[in-house]
Amino acid sequence: MGYYVMAEPNVKIYVEDINPDGDKTILFLHGWPGDHTLFEYQFNELPKRGYRCIGIDTRGFGMSDKPWHGYDYNRLADDVKAVVDVLKLRDFTLAGHSTGGAMAIRYMSRHNGYGVSKLVLIAAAAPSLVKRPDFEHGVDEEVVLNIIRGTYSDRPRMLRDFGNRFFFQHTSEAFSDWFFQIGLKAASWATAAVANTWLKEVLFSDLEKIEVPTLIIQGIHDKIVPYCLSEAQNKAIKNSRLVQFKYSGHGTFYDEKDNFNKVLMEFVEE
Repeated sequence: MGYYVMAEPNVKIYVEDINPDGDKTILFLHGWPGDHTLFEYQFNELPKRGYRCIGIDTRGFGMSDKPWHGYDYNRLADDVKAVVDVLKLRDFTLAGHSTGGAMAIRYMSRHNGYGVSKLVLIAAAAPSLVKRPDFEHGVDEEVVLNIIRGTYSDRPRMLRDFGNRFFFQHTSEAFSDWFFQIGLKAASWATAAVANTWLKEVLFSDLEKIEVPTLIIQGIHDKIVPYCLSEAQNKAIKNSRLVQFKYSGHGTFYDEKDNFNKVLMEFVEE
């Protein structure tokens, strides 16, 4: 079932709630520039095993409203809190991919991990996606600037190039087109604004505030989020475990979907 949650006046967040009667809940936060449908291959399988799967479309993306403002991590984390409050979620697993992982980390620090019993970070864009004077492990700033320039000059081409680097396993032309269309559903201003957030914000202190058991999943062939970021997360989060996906790029949830689902469920069941 799908419905909307009012995150702030005039801004509605789309929520897909699959198997609401499931006895174990996972709240999924997608990465840029996608929407909740990126987790299709989890939503097909996990509910069969008794899981309630909830997917949120980040503001500006998918079927959520697309306001001009509100693309910093604080506001995006507050949007998640609005969904948690309306759905009265408790004792759930929060799983965030890429930018969704950054949102999950900010949620944990800003809202004291309200309702979250376990955290899953999937190729999370943290603690900083870009290299900084005190952090050498991210991508060059120019990579992000090129994405922003591409968004404003030829967004379809930028999205196509991004999609070509997303997965490690072979994807069919039809699958690539599907992934491309998901990115096109986003607002161009939201696409650029989140990329600007990568440049401006860091999550170093946020990581140190996480207290719940944390699973970190990272593909070793990731061309979007360098593998070394997962190592930095593992070092900073007290109760964390890093699992390498040896046949995956950025999209572990598809590159190794069966293994991904297995590892995710085993962690939730522990």
